[in-house]
Amino acid sequence: MKRVWLLIVSVIFFSCQEEVFLPLGEKDQLVPTIEGIWTDNGIYNSVKITLSKDYYDSLDSKVITDAEVVITIPGTEKVIPFRYFGATKSYRPVNPAERAVVGETYQLFVKWKDFVFRSEGVMLEPPTVDSVTWKFQEKRLFRDEGYYIKVYGKVPFKQDNNYRIRVIENDTLKNQRDDYLLFDDTFGLKFFEQGLELGYAFKENDRVRLELYRMNRDAFDYLNQLVNLLFSDGGLFSPPPQNPESNIKVVQGKSEVLGYFMVSPVLARTVVIQAKYD
Repeated sequence: MKRVWLLIVSVIFFSCQEEVFLPLGEKDQLVPTIEGIWTDNGIYNSVKITLSKDYYDSLDSKVITDAEVVITIPGTEKVIPFRYFGATKSYRPVNPAERAVVGETYQLFVKWKDFVFRSEGVMLEPPTVDSVTWKFQEKRLFRDEGYYIKVYGKVPFKQDNNYRIRVIENDTLKNQRDDYLLFDDTFGLKFFEQGLELGYAFKENDRVRLELYRMNRDAFDYLNQLVNLLFSDGGLFSPPPQNPESNIKVVQGKSEVLGYFMVSPVLARTVVIQAKYD
């Protein structure tokens, strides 16, 4: 009899299940998404503009190719124009020699249709990277066997300590949710002097490029919120997905805007993992 009741309850439970799709921000008008990077190295300087997608949309984002993009220096007549390059699907400076200078404030302006968007950032002084080392490690708890890289450096600044490390392994950018290596001075920065170990097991002959960025706080907060969104599992107790807060403002037209503008120095180091023999 007990088994019969269990069977009845199971049938009732499963017959009442229904797949539900939440209306997560479907919009009649898609929102421009801007990703701008302005650094002291010309190869990184670009602005990508796309149209947002609905949450359940699996198609690629539409690239905006007809915008007007410039960077200016407030208080001066300096204007750095950009133009669209189809090969990279991004806007790049007309003069590739243009780049950020420490201490300057830069404003990004994007004009598209009847809309104008603006953001700004200050070019901060870079920290110091003294050395990059690697060492073979046996398999550990939650760590695979392999070569682990440590980055040694100094951060002498008392404020604006917001950093990201990007890792490119054999020409492939590590860009999953675990790969946004963000850190600030919340718990101090002595660990950087003692060696910051990256959580990746590399193999012999791997070519690894490391890029260290020092960002303004609003760009850092945007990336932090993006990581939190990527780690949301959509479960019953997870908050509803929410776009990160953009540091780009609408100055003309009635529109929303997504994305961020980052002004940052870039320190880059490339190593090839080689076994060290006594």
